[in-house]
Amino acid sequence: MRSLTLHLKILIAVLVTLGLAVTAYQIFVLGIPMTEDETDDLWNIDAKVEFVAGAKDPVKIQMFVPPLTRDYVSLNESFISNNYGVNVNRIDGNRKVTWSARRASGNQTLYYRLVLTKRYSTEKPKLKGPTFRDSMAIDGPEKIAAEALLAPIRQHSADVETFVSETIKRVNNLSDDNVKLLLAGDPSTAHKASIVDLLLSIAHVPLEKVHTIRLVADQPQAPELWLRSFNGNQWLYFNPDTGEQGLPSDRLLWWTGDDNLISVEGGKKAMVTFTLNNSEMNAIRLAKLTDANTDADFLEYSLYSLPLQTQQTFMIMVMIPIGVLVILILRNLIGLQTLGTFTPVLIALAFRETQLGFGIVLFTVITALGLSLRSYLEHLKLQMLPRLSVVLTFVVVLIAAISLFSHKLGLERGLSVALFPMVILTMTIERLSITWEERGASHAMKVAIGTLFAASLAHLLMTVPQLVYFVFTFPAILLIMVGFMLAMGRYRGYRLTELLRFKAFIKAGS
Repeated sequence: MRSLTLHLKILIAVLVTLGLAVTAYQIFVLGIPMTEDETDDLWNIDAKVEFVAGAKDPVKIQMFVPPLTRDYVSLNESFISNNYGVNVNRIDGNRKVTWSARRASGNQTLYYRLVLTKRYSTEKPKLKGPTFRDSMAIDGPEKIAAEALLAPIRQHSADVETFVSETIKRVNNLSDDNVKLLLAGDPSTAHKASIVDLLLSIAHVPLEKVHTIRLVADQPQAPELWLRSFNGNQWLYFNPDTGEQGLPSDRLLWWTGDDNLISVEGGKKAMVTFTLNNSEMNAIRLAKLTDANTDADFLEYSLYSLPLQTQQTFMIMVMIPIGVLVILILRNLIGLQTLGTFTPVLIALAFRETQLGFGIVLFTVITALGLSLRSYLEHLKLQMLPRLSVVLTFVVVLIAAISLFSHKLGLERGLSVALFPMVILTMTIERLSITWEERGASHAMKVAIGTLFAASLAHLLMTVPQLVYFVFTFPAILLIMVGFMLAMGRYRGYRLTELLRFKAFIKAGS
């Protein structure tokens, strides 16, 4: 007996732990939203390209577009142009679109449009990057100034992160004579980034220039320059003006390197204008779109991967254990008397179509009339099988009659009575009748009311939208429920109704 108890405890612990672990993995690792109302940002980015084309030469326009390899994924990408060929290539980790035309003249306008959202990914890809590079050529006074700056940088740094950050801070100290010499009167952010690049090359520390777009709606903006260096495990991003480490979450990497955003052959006065707007979409729907547009498996092994019609069926099925758990608590802990465990759950399922109030009325009417017929058949001394057959047929006729009269009276809700399980109603009538005969009318009414109350409560819980979403999205929660049911199976204590019954004895004894 002791070994059986230990076995049960281990089984319960395994089921609960497994259910909690899978659910936690879905929530905290996969990032699946816990509520159906949760939304995620959807960004629409328009890059408007304007230039003046020459009248004679062919036109070729090249522009960098986001590689979308970090934290964002494209849901839709389009290149809008008139009489231009479009080609997209990957070059040194960047993506570049090329518009080309044999003839074009005058003012030209092209559009690049991108719809993106946060990337859902179970695993972060293993990053690669350079950890060493050769020094840039430098001599004369510039070399002396660079060495003078690097000496304290080496002294005040301990790794790649602190070395790069300290270098940026030193270069931004415009009162330093060595910095003045290297900047040569040009304190722009781009030039300071070039000096930082020079100093880091002497120390053999790799560095890349990163151009980003800030995801802020309805604000005109130009690409923002950042610097990054690879420390052997990950890319470290730095603000070239402050040395602050860490790329903000609202930055979208557009391209890397020293090249300009756009280049034009056969034209002039090229200009790119960015327009961004933000909208929100249901997080689960957005996750489905993400899975459809990438090779991600965010929802691949969830119930959302099933066909839509099958999903609707499973949304009902996964809630049946919730109803069973309600009945289990009502019977084993509270002591409510019902007609079995599954009869109230099946009645609760029927309430989904009839709605609770109308369903209770229909259940009461059909059961009362069925009990009257069952009482009449008892006088005929029929055997059980013929008696059940007559009751079942009477239930079918009664359901049809109620549906017909409801339709004639314009009560379309009454048509849903046909969804009541006929066999369950028949067995309910039979078992209530037997209870009536064996235990009396009072006990039969108590059981009928208990069954109806349990079915109503189970229906209310089984149709809570938030609960339906949570159980359907995180079905591992059912393992936790099984563990609780197993624990309930060994409960031998008093029920709540029994405590109330024996309360008088407790008072008398004291």
